[in-house]
Amino acid sequence: MEAYGSTCSIKRISPGIVVKEPLQFKQRGLANKVTRCFSVEPLILEQLGPHPRIVQYLGRCERGILLGEATYGDLQTYLDDNNPSITPIQRLEWCRQAAEAIVHAHNCGVVHSDLRPKNFLVHETSKGNRDLLLCDFGGATCAELDLDGGCLPDGPFYNPALGVESVPALDIFSLGSLFYTVITGHWPYRSSTRPFSTIDEKIQYEREVQTMIEEKIFPDVASLLGGDIILGCWTMKFVSAEEVLDALDGVGQITRISSRPCPLYGEKAGDDVRIMLE
Repeated sequence: MEAYGSTCSIKRISPGIVVKEPLQFKQRGLANKVTRCFSVEPLILEQLGPHPRIVQYLGRCERGILLGEATYGDLQTYLDDNNPSITPIQRLEWCRQAAEAIVHAHNCGVVHSDLRPKNFLVHETSKGNRDLLLCDFGGATCAELDLDGGCLPDGPFYNPALGVESVPALDIFSLGSLFYTVITGHWPYRSSTRPFSTIDEKIQYEREVQTMIEEKIFPDVASLLGGDIILGCWTMKFVSAEEVLDALDGVGQITRISSRPCPLYGEKAGDDVRIMLE
């Protein structure tokens, strides 16, 4: 297995273990940014320690870091490939697990600063259970360690009103857009799940999204499972990740009854699934 991100390569070196290494860039500014991220990430992972919602950190190597391999890759790809078959209860559980990861990070004094589906991994922790692991901490900050990876989210995962400083509220806003994507299968302000066909298309989308967020015009979430929580993250109703997690715990339950349209993504929920909100 070998995969590439915008700044790194990820290669399997033995069963269950991958090495993440920086790509080489001639442009000095980009090269310095990558070097900075790779110096920050292992220190952040050491600060976080072992946790069931954080990618397993196995130490440093010559040019990069060693990590536990996730069974099904990143969440964005998993959603793109499997969206129609993902159950409502699995979606809700993933939202809760994402919040758990951020609660732990914030309790350790870490702000991730780049929450999006690509930075969560889907891993089979036990047979039949597909759980989320938060990864990619190269852009994170930790005031206690005087670390700043210098990254911010983009598109619908960033609120311009929060400025350019990485603060917990930044992660909480991003959680709202992450939850929306998990529940619907697509990013906020988009109906398509396909990748952007051109850079210009992506830039235009991000400009439109930032305008909408600045004007506090958010997608309609009234019919979505946990819609009030998504909106609460976007409108900064929640002051801590713990409050988000508590709200998710109170969302509701899935009860088996006769078929009905699914308010998660507008399709039939199956022969016997219905969302029951408390």
